[in-house]
Amino acid sequence: MVQDAETRTRIETDSLGELPIPADAYWGIHTARALENFPISKRPISVYPELITALAMVKQASARANRQIGALDAERADLIDRAAEQVIAGRHHDQFVVGVIQGGAGTSTNMNANEVITNIALELAGRPKGDYAFLSPIDHTNRSQSTNDVYPTAIKVGLSLSLGSLLDELGLLRQAFLDKAVEFRDVLKVGRTQLQDAVPMTLGQEFHGFASTLGADQMRLRENAYLLHEINMGATAIGTGITTHPDYGAAVLRHLREISGLDLETAVDLVESTSDTGSFMSFSSSLKRNAIKLSKICNDLRLLSSGPQAGFGEINLPARQAGSSIMPGKVNPVIPEVVNQVAFAVAGADTTVTMAVEGGQLQLNAFEPVIAHSIFQSITWMRQAMWTLRVNCVEGITANRDRLGAMVGSSVGVITALTPFIGYAAAAALAKTALLTRRNVADLVVEAGLMGREEVAKQLSPARLSGLEAVTAAIPIIDTTAHPQPE
Repeated sequence: MVQDAETRTRIETDSLGELPIPADAYWGIHTARALENFPISKRPISVYPELITALAMVKQASARANRQIGALDAERADLIDRAAEQVIAGRHHDQFVVGVIQGGAGTSTNMNANEVITNIALELAGRPKGDYAFLSPIDHTNRSQSTNDVYPTAIKVGLSLSLGSLLDELGLLRQAFLDKAVEFRDVLKVGRTQLQDAVPMTLGQEFHGFASTLGADQMRLRENAYLLHEINMGATAIGTGITTHPDYGAAVLRHLREISGLDLETAVDLVESTSDTGSFMSFSSSLKRNAIKLSKICNDLRLLSSGPQAGFGEINLPARQAGSSIMPGKVNPVIPEVVNQVAFAVAGADTTVTMAVEGGQLQLNAFEPVIAHSIFQSITWMRQAMWTLRVNCVEGITANRDRLGAMVGSSVGVITALTPFIGYAAAAALAKTALLTRRNVADLVVEAGLMGREEVAKQLSPARLSGLEAVTAAIPIIDTTAHPQPE
């Protein structure tokens, strides 16, 4: 390593030759070559901080394991350990600069981590960056490792860490819908199937359904999270464990479990685990399920709030911004709309993951970088989408109670609740009359002599109409032939 005081660079060497590296950079020549080769995404891996944290955890666990089994001396192992701890604590993330999309099956990411942690360690030792004769990114920081076990393990650990915050936000969004379900528990409305009027329900029931949907997704995501807990540390290049000490695998697993707090396990078949990326496909699929169901909820919110005069107009979404540069006063459902778009992106990312998993060949899948990018992006965007949906939309939703009440009162759907008492034929005739005359259903039933006013009011109470109070018995069906039908 040669320092150039005038240009403020240092010269580093690899098997391909020499390159000048900025003197203050913690990354080195392998990272520099990746920056030249992969100017694709214009997004560095540091946009996913959980991945950077996970890489540092793997390097820290490896240093401790190597020291434990005697594969690395105490001084160097301690320096690597301390340097990795700084990265885990959130420092130097800006030094992880390689692009998220890269060739080489993640080698550039692994080397970026090796170089940054090594140069932090050199500083801790009072030595200059690039003094690899004392502490090498490959011979020491990468001891007993290969990109092919470090990278997939770091992705799994990083996704597990990221999933925790996603589940937290999903839980808060679910609770916001539950709170609205309580607030709207006594607000009757007309339910709809195939966009046509159906039978009554409460707005609270509708919002409780949204909450239940999200609760089911919480369970599915937690179940699929366990697929990420099987790692292949100790596999090295293809799963045979070449260059590793026989005790390394068990040692690194123990240390990584302790550092990450995750219930990790080493795969039984390291060759299979190194080449198979099916767990990423299953996990991505569960994210897509959550995104698509959340998008459906947002579709419903947009429909229910449509108008406000010529649409459903049943609920009001918080006004977040002017909706038109030409139509004064127009306000659009921008928050549900952005969540819809996130769902579209997640669905596309899942297709990318599926194709990348299929594209693996023989003992390795070279396309894990795009798998990692796709899933981390999905989690990041979904977490932010859930936050804005909760804070900027759901928590501020109000009900148009007068409009909902009027719609229920004039809806022929309420007559369904009376069919056990007056029979289907009479109910159908009255429904037809109500549609033609736009008269109140209850009034027509009473006028026809089919039921008394008090009994009609009882059966058409909000509790009965919404199913919250069960109808335990029906009065005998009245002989409708004995009564003239309304014209």
